[in-house]
Amino acid sequence: MTGTILDKIFSDKRVRVEAAKQASESVDLRELALEYRSNRGPHRLRQTLSDGSGINIIAEFKKASPSKGVINDSVESADVARQYEAGGAAAISVLTEEDHFKGSLDDLQAVREAVDLPILRKDFFFDEFQIYEAAVAGADAILLIAAMLEDEQLEKFRSLAEDELGLDALVEVHTLDELERIKRIGSKLIGVNNRDLKSFHVTLDVSRELIQHAPKGTIMVTESGLRTLEELLELSELGYVGFLIGETLMRTGDPAAELRRLRDVR
Repeated sequence: MTGTILDKIFSDKRVRVEAAKQASESVDLRELALEYRSNRGPHRLRQTLSDGSGINIIAEFKKASPSKGVINDSVESADVARQYEAGGAAAISVLTEEDHFKGSLDDLQAVREAVDLPILRKDFFFDEFQIYEAAVAGADAILLIAAMLEDEQLEKFRSLAEDELGLDALVEVHTLDELERIKRIGSKLIGVNNRDLKSFHVTLDVSRELIQHAPKGTIMVTESGLRTLEELLELSELGYVGFLIGETLMRTGDPAAELRRLRDVR
């Protein structure tokens, strides 16, 4: 993770997390997270994606990205979430990174208040504080990026999220080496990112290749570059049960209609 935009994102995120920790010094965030999670069903994302009927789309709220710049920053997260729900999204992913994706925890909280679908907090996790923070904000799942974390961190964060809080940890990989690494930590939910986080090149060949090495019994999600029903059907045949789609939905004027098109629902 050297010499790329990830360095800058990681550096900026460290500053943000340190400021958030200082601002909440008087609060026992772990206790708040445990209290909040006691009133929520465990592993909601995993259970939703285990439903084999139809095409399970994780619809993403993402205002911007380093590779695409501003995608759509003129919409409210709650409004988009309601449209996603109307279009039949299985779950919603919310980008909460502030400096490069124009996201915030406020977006996630607004989505939580607007809909009852499982919510994935998509961000750059490197501190357990962020996991408790996600739980308190209303997330049902978090994203762990294998390229950013050592094996010990991955196992620690996965266990904290799934075993202690009943969240799901979507562990994201881009290469076969990363997939082999996370097999050892017992991940039950694996995301294959078709975008190289160093070059930002996108190809669905990443998903086509890595599914051949997926551990048995694992729920597989494909991420990035998904635009057509034909692509979703092909990847579904290969074994994917979840499809994370952001830019295509954020650029359309009618997310609900676009979701129905992608799910082949008239």
